[in-house]
Amino acid sequence: MTEFRKETPIRFDRILFPTDFSEASLEALPYGLELAGLFNAELLIMHVVPALPPMSADAEYTTDVARLASKLRGDAEAKLHESLAGKIPAQLKTRRILVQGRAAEQILRAIEEYQIELIVISTHGLTGWRHMVLGSVAEKVVRLSPIPVLTVRARMVS
Repeated sequence: MTEFRKETPIRFDRILFPTDFSEASLEALPYGLELAGLFNAELLIMHVVPALPPMSADAEYTTDVARLASKLRGDAEAKLHESLAGKIPAQLKTRRILVQGRAAEQILRAIEEYQIELIVISTHGLTGWRHMVLGSVAEKVVRLSPIPVLTVRARMVS
């Protein structure tokens, strides 16, 4: 029998928890909180605001789009604080990150930008045609991430 030798202890200093504010995504939060506490790590809580499609050069239209983008960001910021209220222990180091773009791309970009060492993400439990049509951010992150990803299976979505 081969003896297991642990040369370097596993260590996580920064853990990323991406959320879209859905109940399903928040099911992974307790795992992120527990691991951050165990490792005395910083928990980075990220929300990605979807990017708006490119717009025409019409000045009036552009102003409306800029206002919409600002409103979406403000709403997301409020929702980020509201959805986490009372759920984060005071002694835990956390940082809230709000970015705009495609979710999987922004999550993967955060790995290098914030020196993330572990991602804790929920799967939404979509199956069949809904999974094919909507895609899966968690699946893309697991497939492309250079670091460990802990996926938490959310209860089945009806």
